[in-house]
Amino acid sequence: MSTKTPSEADILRPVNKFSKKFIALSAVSALALGVFLVAWAYQLQQGLIVTGLGDWGSGGGSTWGLYIGAFIWWVGIAHGGIILSASVRLLGMDRYMPVARLAEMLTLAGLSAAGFYILVHMGRPDRMVTSVLGHYHITVNNSPLVWDVTVITAYFVMTATYLGLTLRYDVNRLRDQLPDQFEPIYKLMTIGYTEKEDEVIERMVWWLAAAVIIMAPLLLHGGVIPWLFSLLPAMPAWTGAIQGPQFLSIALTSAISGVILLSYAFRRAYDWDHIITDDIFRGLLLWLGFFCLLFLWFQLQQLVNGSFLGPLDQAHATEGKLGHPIYITSMLMVLGTLVFIFLQGIRPALFSKGRALAAGFVVLTATFLEKLLFVVEGFLHPHFDIYWNVPGTYFPSAIEWLSLAGTIGLVVMFFLSISRLVPVVELHAIEHLRGDHGHEHGQEEATDAASEPEVKA
Repeated sequence: MSTKTPSEADILRPVNKFSKKFIALSAVSALALGVFLVAWAYQLQQGLIVTGLGDWGSGGGSTWGLYIGAFIWWVGIAHGGIILSASVRLLGMDRYMPVARLAEMLTLAGLSAAGFYILVHMGRPDRMVTSVLGHYHITVNNSPLVWDVTVITAYFVMTATYLGLTLRYDVNRLRDQLPDQFEPIYKLMTIGYTEKEDEVIERMVWWLAAAVIIMAPLLLHGGVIPWLFSLLPAMPAWTGAIQGPQFLSIALTSAISGVILLSYAFRRAYDWDHIITDDIFRGLLLWLGFFCLLFLWFQLQQLVNGSFLGPLDQAHATEGKLGHPIYITSMLMVLGTLVFIFLQGIRPALFSKGRALAAGFVVLTATFLEKLLFVVEGFLHPHFDIYWNVPGTYFPSAIEWLSLAGTIGLVVMFFLSISRLVPVVELHAIEHLRGDHGHEHGQEEATDAASEPEVKA
């Protein structure tokens, strides 16, 4: 365990440090996003026909595909991220304070990627204005898709407010050590700031955290988004009340995995072993194991009901999913991660940061595959098989795969950019760690003094 004392200079290292690795990663991320934007421009010119989406049978087999699967995946990562951060504040989980802001930023990045997919899948982005915003007072009462846009926008605003309020404290106290070229941004972020507002902001952030915890199961990844699927009676693979809890469990497993990857990257890049400690990784792995267990349990419930108690068409849909190699692979990936975490709990020597990183990557891959298959399989087993004799199967096109690479590049660029602007670890977390470090150091000194032999006069 590191004996270094956390300092303001540590959390400002990403802001002030400019390396060749940073430039290289920025270039790769920009290239991935740029290539997808070129592909998207081609799609806008030719139409969704170039992806095979929008048609049944020989046209691709599914009118939704990777676009919607990746949309659900990114939204899940985003929602789970802010739930993690809100839990730190609301439940007093101070152990995870160093990664709380990373989780908040992951929410903004994930929602940005998910919102981008809405525009991409609409075929024509102008429909957002002509069909959604232009008739919002009508569509919001009748379209679950517009509910989706509404709650994502509301969540983005809440998260940005949540993050902005906590940044005011940090930016004000660290202003002299922040780069001068961003002075207009810092002035805007701290406009009207006085130290008297700190207590008020603390209460506001607490209430925002409470709102997040309440909204998550009711309206967000446990509510509106699964409703888009579970309320469609023509698709037996999607219907059922289990979708809400299942979506929420996937969101939490994905978000914790994402935070593990981000924490590992920042710790390695900026020598933060004394800030993002091994203890944090161990705790995140335990939470990941718990939500992996819930995820597998909800999957089992759906399989049991679909196989033994459901109507015939639902049984066919369940049989198709259960026999698909992608589904089996994704479930084995989650199960394997759960087994590793369980064994690590029995034998702590199995823990390593590299294995924690691998566990996070495996779970993120598994949840993406599960969501992709969930969307596609739902379309392949409708109640009315009017395209039964039309040949064709769905496989993501090159443009769809490029969209995944592009949105990952977008998220990476977001973190690279924001880490150059503001601290990605809260000043409060450093103050808390310094207090713990000082307390432990004081205990060590007291123990050493008590162990010294008494000197007689």
